[in-house]
Amino acid sequence: MNDMKNLIQRTLSGILVIAAIVAGLLLGKYFFCGLMIVLMLCIMKEYFRMTMGNEYRFSQILAMFAAVTLFVLTFLYMGFNLPGRLVMLAFIPIFVVMINSLYVKDKTDFGKFAFIYTALLYIAVPMTLTNFAVFRFIGAYDGVLLLCFFAIIWASDVGAYVFGITLGQKYGKKLFPAVSPKKSWIGFWGGLLLAVAVAVVLNCTGLFRYPLYHCIIMAVLMNIAGVYGDLIESQWKRHYAIKDSGSVIPGHGGIWDRFDSALMAIPAGVIYLVVLNIL
Repeated sequence: MNDMKNLIQRTLSGILVIAAIVAGLLLGKYFFCGLMIVLMLCIMKEYFRMTMGNEYRFSQILAMFAAVTLFVLTFLYMGFNLPGRLVMLAFIPIFVVMINSLYVKDKTDFGKFAFIYTALLYIAVPMTLTNFAVFRFIGAYDGVLLLCFFAIIWASDVGAYVFGITLGQKYGKKLFPAVSPKKSWIGFWGGLLLAVAVAVVLNCTGLFRYPLYHCIIMAVLMNIAGVYGDLIESQWKRHYAIKDSGSVIPGHGGIWDRFDSALMAIPAGVIYLVVLNIL
């Protein structure tokens, strides 16, 4: 009975999250900007709560401000033709974060400042790269590509969950038992299969507007990157002996829990398109 209740709760909350993402991406660039900033700050907050707690709160806030500055300046560059040289202003808040560390009186846990810089690289930079997925030309917003990316990531997660629960726990080897004991190779292949299938369907419907082989390659790359993203967060949680990064989403945990795959998968898709000059 409890399992069924948890499944229903997980499904309903998952649908609400998907609906919010879809709406944020399709309603226009301002909604996209607001959505990404909120997600980025929520993930950073959960990450800091796990790694730093209430220590160096002012530095945490400075890091969040630096992350928002980086995202907004990139958004203005891609969406409003802001001169590219001005994007470099985003480094100023980052330098302020570094300088601020000199004036912290209690240096007992000074090593924790490394988490500040990690958050900027691990969370802020990937979230900022989403700008390159929604602006194909300067000022021309189109959230469909990023929505396709999310659809592939969701398909990978669903496939891995379904195949992992039904077959992976009984048959085959574990994927990475030292970090995430429940993940299996069967779940991985199930996630990959569904991710590729969704990419093919999106291509056939005209939403994923690239040659089919590019769509399949991106689905494979994003699936692999997403699995690593999931494992990276699992390693953090295992180190700090916690189950979820938060409790914002009933049945799922925190925002970070739901977007851990995206932090690696979306950059993988963007980098692929940029390197091949087909974005």
